[in-house]
Amino acid sequence: MQEAREAGVPAQYVMFDSWFCSPASLHQIHEFCYDVIARVKKSEKMHFRFQDRMQDVKTIYRGRRKRRGRSAYLPSVEAEAVKNGKRLPIRLVYVRNKKKRSDYLVLVSTDLTLSEEEIIQTYGKHWNIEVFFKMCKSYLKLGKETRSISYDALTAHTSIVFARYMMLALEQRRNIDDRSLGELFYLTIDELEDLHYLDALAALLSLLMDCAQEAEILDEEQINQLLDLFVAKLPALWEKCLKQCA
Repeated sequence: MQEAREAGVPAQYVMFDSWFCSPASLHQIHEFCYDVIARVKKSEKMHFRFQDRMQDVKTIYRGRRKRRGRSAYLPSVEAEAVKNGKRLPIRLVYVRNKKKRSDYLVLVSTDLTLSEEEIIQTYGKHWNIEVFFKMCKSYLKLGKETRSISYDALTAHTSIVFARYMMLALEQRRNIDDRSLGELFYLTIDELEDLHYLDALAALLSLLMDCAQEAEILDEEQINQLLDLFVAKLPALWEKCLKQCA
């Protein structure tokens, strides 16, 4: 963590599974000025301070009213992670387990400005990261194709493996993912150029003048006087732009 911060690695949140989540790890990461979004293990040995007493997440859950209906989450509470007398404000979000409706998962966030939906959506990206590393290590031979101890060689090997993954992901997106239609979107928008606002307004004024002449309501001199009066009443910027269009 210290090396990543010193290297200037941009990161807003640190995410990990319940195996690494504890009040101590939350405090340690927060000291590096990173916020945490993680899954909490439902253990009776891990406690958070809630309502002025230390409780495990299952006890907190039993004492809270559940949200009814098809809500994405159940109760959500603000608590504190306590370590060596230091208190860190956190938010605990209880999420329905899609695989087992009678069960639930517990997420924790040290960023209290996030809503429950944002916490759930952000942690959901954790699964894609897990799939990425699983694919690289199990199928793309990350760490197995080279026995070199050279830093440059290991960096090159890692870059090659990641490039393989990106090519496979791109191919999957083109052939499997229905959300992408390749270059079709760009080919269609290139055919129709957006009409500028002032060009559209000038075209409407020209059409209005033609209609007035065809209806023989006003003669050409009166139409021009009316148009000049209308333009003069416009804001200075519009008046200047319309005169340029004319």
